[in-house]
Amino acid sequence: MKKNKLVEFVAKIMEDSGFKVYKEFRTSRHLIDIYGVLTTVLGDIGIVVACKNYDERWNVGLDVLKEMEMVAKTLKASKVVIVTTSDFTQQAKNYAARRNIKLINNDGLLRLAKKFSKDDVEYASEEVEVIDDSYVPSSYEGNPGTSFAKSGKKGSLNRKRDKVANFFDPRIKNILRNTVVLILIVLSLSWIISTIIGAYGNVNNAILGIIKILFSAILAYGLVFSLERDITVTMVKGTTVFFVSLLVLILLIIF
Repeated sequence: MKKNKLVEFVAKIMEDSGFKVYKEFRTSRHLIDIYGVLTTVLGDIGIVVACKNYDERWNVGLDVLKEMEMVAKTLKASKVVIVTTSDFTQQAKNYAARRNIKLINNDGLLRLAKKFSKDDVEYASEEVEVIDDSYVPSSYEGNPGTSFAKSGKKGSLNRKRDKVANFFDPRIKNILRNTVVLILIVLSLSWIISTIIGAYGNVNNAILGIIKILFSAILAYGLVFSLERDITVTMVKGTTVFFVSLLVLILLIIF
């Protein structure tokens, strides 16, 4: 796969996950393939991405990981992602497992392409063909042989999440990815549910308050999880939605 194709593919996935993407982002000392920024109520979250279109005989080593860590520190980014069309050395995998670094090898790229094809068939079909030409079976948080869509129980969970997401029209999905819209939905549903429980059950105000908070947490993380691909985005956005919803509920209870 050519370098520009690899960068475009990763950038497209990040944009669809809600990131503002800057390709070939230059700092005073480095040129970054992708710098992504996710805007939340609590502030911006930065991710630096390095895309390495290496031949399958060459594995990404520890030097690349440490260089990207320096870039992340300069930009105050909260995550480092290394993507390669080959694989990583064992030393790099061990290092990534201890640090805030996500590794995606050729196997992971293939999984991403298949997953991405569910939302954008025309674009991803081209990318799957390119990736398959150089596919060599061989990473979330540096664990070898895995990607965003892990196998086993978590893979099954991801497939269930994708089925839920496919019920949404793309235009509706884009609206629902808006953090403010999600907060309003969580507030409305949790308030309606607690009101119904209070009307038909013998429940005091203290218990109703706990019920509102509980349903807010379930709805916040549940809705975000059904819409987003990346677990990091899910946790950050879900926490933001729940935290703001909780503050609003507390204010409503007080006043």
